[in-house]
Amino acid sequence: MSLTLSLDFQYTASIEKLWSAVTDSNKLAKWVVDIHSGQAMENDFKPVAGHHFQFRTQPSEWWDGIIDGEVLVVDEPNKISYTWASGGEKHTVTWTLQDLGDGKVNLHLEQVGFTNAQGLEGARYGWSKWCGELEKVLGQ
Repeated sequence: MSLTLSLDFQYTASIEKLWSAVTDSNKLAKWVVDIHSGQAMENDFKPVAGHHFQFRTQPSEWWDGIIDGEVLVVDEPNKISYTWASGGEKHTVTWTLQDLGDGKVNLHLEQVGFTNAQGLEGARYGWSKWCGELEKVLGQ
């Protein structure tokens, strides 16, 4: 059975600025950080369907520090979807941006393919922490 993580975050920003923050490699490195050390995860992400990418950080005794992915769907500035493979699991991550008006944007995350609740809860913690960092990036 496959489990799905679904989260929503609201930001005060233009949809274009939020799109850039979730698709630009340099901006991603400012908020997708190593959860334990806080160090930026190097990446070669590009919002181009078919592009293969990696996020890399220092390995630990529990993890090799590498996330592999492939961009599946790009619908600027509304939706981006990609695979997210790490630790023997491969998921699909989809971000959907919705302009709420009054300078606010909803960012909806759906991550599909978890094989166990522990992995899902770990991802909930990680994305929630990262999306808090994203808010700081948007304020810069």
